[in-house]
Amino acid sequence: MGNDLPLTYIRSVIENALSEDIGPGDITTSLLIAEDQIAEGFITAEEDVIAAGILVAEEVFKTLDPDAVFETLARDGESISAGTKIIRVHGKAKALLTGERVALNFLQRLSGIATLSRRYAEAVKGLPVRIVDTRKTTPGLRVVEKYAVRVGGCWNHRFGLFDGILIKENHIALTSGVGVATNIVRDKSPHTIKVEVEVKNLEEVREAAEGGADIIMLDNMDIPMMREAVGIIRNYKDKE
Repeated sequence: MGNDLPLTYIRSVIENALSEDIGPGDITTSLLIAEDQIAEGFITAEEDVIAAGILVAEEVFKTLDPDAVFETLARDGESISAGTKIIRVHGKAKALLTGERVALNFLQRLSGIATLSRRYAEAVKGLPVRIVDTRKTTPGLRVVEKYAVRVGGCWNHRFGLFDGILIKENHIALTSGVGVATNIVRDKSPHTIKVEVEVKNLEEVREAAEGGADIIMLDNMDIPMMREAVGIIRNYKDKE
């Protein structure tokens, strides 16, 4: 599929979405449209956006009509003006009508994420920082939503609980504080995995740094406290 979206995953997501929407069948389309009727349609941007999910939208129609022909008029990551045609599709009218809502849902959702991501990326352009996302994604759509973040110009954080250590507030509440939790994890974790700790005050910043955290996440701090926290962290080597 290109753009680092795995085709097998995309097809699975699309099949679930189509099953949810179509159920046992598209009643209206089946009553009105002949099986052999051919149609052509365009997907057009209604507002200025950063495009994302174009190939996902095309794959929706391909799932319903493998013989459908597409002309891709834009590409993911491109800034699209309102009124610009993004995709032209030629194929079975039934497939186009039945799949249009699901295709648009993917395209709208992912383009919205990419557009907001681009806005954030532009806001810090030229600064030595990265804007990263979270795991607060739509269930079942994490891979495509995180893809849209990258398309917009920001960066991915963890994809799941399996690919990084992040000691959060509730972990700390169930242990004996930031320092103890950080030390335990640092002692038990593989040396190849970075240890990240979420902190909410300056005391926890110091405990996390002294405990050996590689990354310290400042949780809901105001700007003055963040400045002070960064000053503390800079006293320790190799901290993010």
